[in-house]
Amino acid sequence: MGKIVLIDGHSILNRAFYGVPDLTNSEGMHTNAVYGFLNIMMKILDEEHPDYLTVAFDVKAPTFRHEMYPEYKGTRKPMPKELHEQVPMIKEVLAAMGIKTIEKAGLEADDLLGTIGRMGEEAGLDVSIVSGDRDLLQLATQKVQIRIPKTKKGTTEIENYYAEDVKLVYGVTPTEFIDMKALMGDASDNIPGAPGIGEKTASAIIGTYHYIENALEHVEEITPNKARASLKETVKLWN
Repeated sequence: MGKIVLIDGHSILNRAFYGVPDLTNSEGMHTNAVYGFLNIMMKILDEEHPDYLTVAFDVKAPTFRHEMYPEYKGTRKPMPKELHEQVPMIKEVLAAMGIKTIEKAGLEADDLLGTIGRMGEEAGLDVSIVSGDRDLLQLATQKVQIRIPKTKKGTTEIENYYAEDVKLVYGVTPTEFIDMKALMGDASDNIPGAPGIGEKTASAIIGTYHYIENALEHVEEITPNKARASLKETVKLWN
């Protein structure tokens, strides 16, 4: 049927900014993030040869997650001005290239990518979602591949995950990955998890019990003791 590539705009621009040495144009504007973004995008396009392509961007406005949890991303530092000035620049470049960009107030780029990815899969397309955010691993299926670029010293390497790859690396399915992240928390998004439970322990618990509610029903079986005590204390806080 064809293939669609979906790119997480801010995420890849951010990766490029920190992965490529500082560059400026003749007017003194910083361009390293734009340069790195285009390098990553062209590498993906050379490999994928997609029939469809779009880039999703975040909007600087509260999302439904902020309404549910006001502290969401509350510890995030402001975007460096050297990176901020490159956001409209990359949008202009993409428009000049005839590449469609999308954004919607109240939603993150992740939400748009997940929605379009699901629609593409249901339409029979092969889907590649390109992002530096591992939260998107929850979207992986047999037809949806999550591609995570890493740029170091101008060289880009890409980690690729279908559903079976998520299971192989993390010991949980993509759906279980959601509960694993909830259990361990996410400092970058200011989301607290169960105190003292990191990725390895969260993976083992969810890999065994599959979702948090089931793990709590079997809390007396949880090992090590420190993790069991943490879960009990977390339940008190939730209640």
